[in-house]
Amino acid sequence: MKYPVHYKKKVNARRLEDTVKLVKGIGGKCYGYTVDLSNREDIYRVAKKVEEELGRVNLLINNAGVVSGHYLLDTPDHLIQRTFEVNILAHFWTVKAFLPAMIEQNDGHIVTIASMAGHVGVAKLVDYCSSKAAACGFDEALRVELETQGIKGVHTSLICPYFIRSTGMFEEVNSRFVPQLSPNDVADRVVLAIRTNEPFALLPGYFRALLPLKWLVPWQCTSDLIRGLVPDAAPLSPAHSTPTAPTTKEPLSSTKRESAPMTLVPPARHDRHV
Repeated sequence: MKYPVHYKKKVNARRLEDTVKLVKGIGGKCYGYTVDLSNREDIYRVAKKVEEELGRVNLLINNAGVVSGHYLLDTPDHLIQRTFEVNILAHFWTVKAFLPAMIEQNDGHIVTIASMAGHVGVAKLVDYCSSKAAACGFDEALRVELETQGIKGVHTSLICPYFIRSTGMFEEVNSRFVPQLSPNDVADRVVLAIRTNEPFALLPGYFRALLPLKWLVPWQCTSDLIRGLVPDAAPLSPAHSTPTAPTTKEPLSSTKRESAPMTLVPPARHDRHV
């Protein structure tokens, strides 16, 4: 299995423009912003700009992600650090930026797009799995904290999908047992979780039955199951053998690309900004 090194796809500006044009073309309102998710101050700066220009945000989707795809000892320190900056630390800064207004209005929803990799370990994904496990813990602890404080109008949803087609991050992952997920199906499932205030969703859904087996059967059985669902990692191709320095533009809410824009689309009801 080969993972692209931090998925360097320089298409965010064009995709941002295309998305804005697409939404406006069907009569909707759409605003695009870019932000460096590895930079806390840049997140706060853009968040303030969004609230000044569009008003309070009551739907936040943390969906950005990067992957390095190397054995731990072959992973440069700066890629490990960047994985955590984007995949989990950015969640802290975006939530701290937008949660106060949600609490003040007693209305809001925070969606954390994590991964099945947050629940199982995968070779060559030690940093990625660790960051996604942290994202799972972040959502659960935040939900408990809101409930403890008596904040009933702000909800959270944790979405843990298997590998998704067309994101470019795991394009060569082909399991004999579980096909990659359709981006449209995942998006529909996220919308359903938001509409129903569902706290937790595994994709595909039958993983709910498989996950408890991790704690009930001997480790070797668990290991065999994981390697059946996620093929053993193959050596990286020469083109991917030397990691390069990461770029700076990251999404505040995107489709799991290292360098993609944040697109804000206010739905027709409740003045929600995504």
